[in-house]
Amino acid sequence: MLTERDSDAEVPEWWRELGLPGLIDLHVHFLPERMERRVWHHFTHGGPLMGDGWKIQYLWPVEERLARLRELGVRVFPALAYAHKPDMAADLNDWTLDFARRTPGCLPSATFYPEPGATGYVRRALERGARIFKVHLQVGGFDPRAPELDEVWGLLAEAGVPVIVHASSVPVDSGFLGAEPIGAVLRRHPRLRVVIAHLGMPEYDPFFELAARYERVALDTTMAFTDFTQVRMPFPDRLRPALLDLGLAGKVVLGTDFPTIPYSYAHQLRALHRLDLGKDWLRAVCWHNGIIMV
Repeated sequence: MLTERDSDAEVPEWWRELGLPGLIDLHVHFLPERMERRVWHHFTHGGPLMGDGWKIQYLWPVEERLARLRELGVRVFPALAYAHKPDMAADLNDWTLDFARRTPGCLPSATFYPEPGATGYVRRALERGARIFKVHLQVGGFDPRAPELDEVWGLLAEAGVPVIVHASSVPVDSGFLGAEPIGAVLRRHPRLRVVIAHLGMPEYDPFFELAARYERVALDTTMAFTDFTQVRMPFPDRLRPALLDLGLAGKVVLGTDFPTIPYSYAHQLRALHRLDLGKDWLRAVCWHNGIIMV
């Protein structure tokens, strides 16, 4: 049982009580060192894309963070680097694919950006074993409907590989956000396996509608229901029945944003537990849906 102490040491007992072999977390970040330092600086000090920012809980060296994931029982996780300007996605893909190759439990991940050559390096990433992609519309400030991406979306739809898409205005509004831009992509490529990050907060309703409408669209739980988020962007009670149904239907997956979170990993799990949606829902979200997804 997870207590209000939010101790990570309690996590393995919690998932064992659910009868699970561990956790699958599809929203975890490991980045090249220079990029990671810059990202952490923005989180810590705030800025135009971060608002006030926050203190990162796991501001640790790579090996210590990997050790913590092992201690927590996170069996599967990606690195989820993402490009925010041209001419960086291909190099990031080289780094994340190599990181996965040498890191047990890490899903090979990749990213892309609207630029000439995007289809080529996405195809190469798939050929090298990429099993999950990440794009961040809020940080990248690009339109997912860009012509340079149409073939990319088609390729990913055909491959059936999930794409974690940050498409909502959290932590602050910018770029081509909200359900309409990515919704237009889905209308053109309805077989895309899109995973909407953060449950689409704070625009919960339209993103839940996308998940209900499209067979392969799902939501991840990243930062949702935590004390930190509930103060700022509370989850509406009216969507609890939909959250239950979508989770049991395989369309809600565990995500945390580890390590760039302002609370313990255990707190994210306790936030899910205290929803009181039942053990079957927790088992689905924390393990079974992730297995199906990747």
